Amino acid sequence: MDPSEVEFLAEKEMVTIVPNFSLDKIYLIGGDLGPFNPGLPVAVPVWLAINLKQRQKCRIIPPEWMDVEKLEEIREQERKEETFTPIPNPYYMELTKLLLNHASDNIPKADEIRTLVKDTWDTRIAKLRLSADSFVSQQEAHARLDNLTLMEINTIGTFLTDSLNHMYKLRTNLQPGKEAGKSQDF
Repeated sequence: MDPSEVEFLAEKEMVTIVPNFSLDKIYLIGGDLGPFNPGLPVAVPVWLAINLKQRQKCRIIPPEWMDVEKLEEIREQERKEETFTPIPNPYYMELTKLLLNHASDNIPKADEIRTLVKDTWDTRIAKLRLSADSFVSQQEAHARLDNLTLMEINTIGTFLTDSLNHMYKLRTNLQPGKEAGKSQDF
């Protein structure tokens, strides 16, 4: 899966907006949205919130996890634990990027939030690389991927599958009884 496809999936997440226009309920394939009344919060998908924000039709309210204190807690917990800790949203990285790129004026302490999310991401990716290295070097048959997000799995997926394919080829070439230089590729 491509990172842009993961971002597309993240755009379906719901976020609260405060519209500055009136509109009756709209009926979409994914569900009904609205009604929209000026000053009254309403939940909409991120893709619609960004579209309305770009047209200056609303103010986006950041998700409750997008708060400096909560993100500092998450970052510190992630640094302390050896395993991956639960993340408040499966698309935390993508949503942060989208909301800060399109509505940073609606998000208090946007630069600090960007830094905290990036620190958490870097810590998790470093753990993921260490886990993958350990997995490959110990020739494990399976791995637990608890609390990883789709983007994190996507980041390491190609490397890990390529590594395992190369290891398989090397093992089949070194097994006794095989002719030198011949291996079976599936």
